[in-house]
Amino acid sequence: MIFDDLISAVLNKEEPFHNIWFAGDFHIPPEFSYQVNFPRLELVLDGEYINEIESHERKVTHIIAKKGDAIFIPPNCWNKPDWDADCSVLSILFGRRQLGLSLVSKHKGEDNFYDIQKHSIQTRSGFAIDNILEALSSLARENTKKPIDKLLLQALLQYTKTMLYSSSGHESHSRVQDLYQGICIYIQENFHRPLTRDSIASRFSISSNHLSRLFRQQGHMTLADYITWVRVDRAKFMLKKYNFKLSDVSVRCGFKDVNYFCRVFKNRTGRTPTEYRGSN
Repeated sequence: MIFDDLISAVLNKEEPFHNIWFAGDFHIPPEFSYQVNFPRLELVLDGEYINEIESHERKVTHIIAKKGDAIFIPPNCWNKPDWDADCSVLSILFGRRQLGLSLVSKHKGEDNFYDIQKHSIQTRSGFAIDNILEALSSLARENTKKPIDKLLLQALLQYTKTMLYSSSGHESHSRVQDLYQGICIYIQENFHRPLTRDSIASRFSISSNHLSRLFRQQGHMTLADYITWVRVDRAKFMLKKYNFKLSDVSVRCGFKDVNYFCRVFKNRTGRTPTEYRGSN
C-alpha cells in the first residue's frame, strides 16, 4: 500500500521531521479554512506547502512548510492552505471512527491537483493512539515543545502503520465500509463548499446511484441528510464559539442563503440559531 510505504519512508529517515507547526483556534478562522472536530496531521513530502495558521504567540501568520516539515492541527483548530507552489502533501485525519489518509500533489499555477490518492479504514477509540493525540493537542498549548513534539509524532506515525497493517487482512470484507468512511471524511472536511451527489461521486470514481445506495445501506440515511447533519453540527459549534452574524454562519457552513439555513436549523434542532446561541 502506498500510504504504508510513504509513512515508512518518513520514519526511516535519520531526522523524520525538520520543523513542526501546531495550529490554534484563538482567532476567528478565515473563510474557506479547514476546521473539523478531529485532529489532523499534514506531512510535506516535497516542494513548499504555504499555509495561514496561528503562531505560538497567537498571531495569524503565513508559513512555508518544506520537505520534511509537519503541521499538527488539534480538533477544532484551523489552517488555510494556499496551494500556490509545487508541493506534495500527505494528510492523515484521525476521526472518531475512521482513519483517513490522502496524498495530494499540485503544480504552481495550475487550478487542479495532478495526483490525488485516498484511503480510509474504520477504527475504534480507547487505544493508545487516543492518548498520543491528546498529548499532542495538549502540547500545542505549551510554549516549549521540543523534543517531545518529534517523539510524539514518531509514535503517532508508528501507531498509524500498525493500524494500516491490521486492516490489510480484512480488505475485501471492509472495502465498502472503507469507501463509505472515506466519503464521510471528505464531507466533514468540505462541508463549507458546494457539495452535490454528482461531484462527490466523481471525486471517488463511482456512479451517483452507487453513492446514494452506499449511504442508504451503510449510513441508514440519505446522502443529503448526512451533509445536512454535518453542516448543522458545525453551525452549532460556530454559534457557540464565535460571534458571527447568522449570514456568516450560513456561508461558512455551506448553506445557500441565511433564510434556508435558519429553516433547516430549526427543523433539525427545534430551535432557531438565535435561540440556540442564547441557550446554556
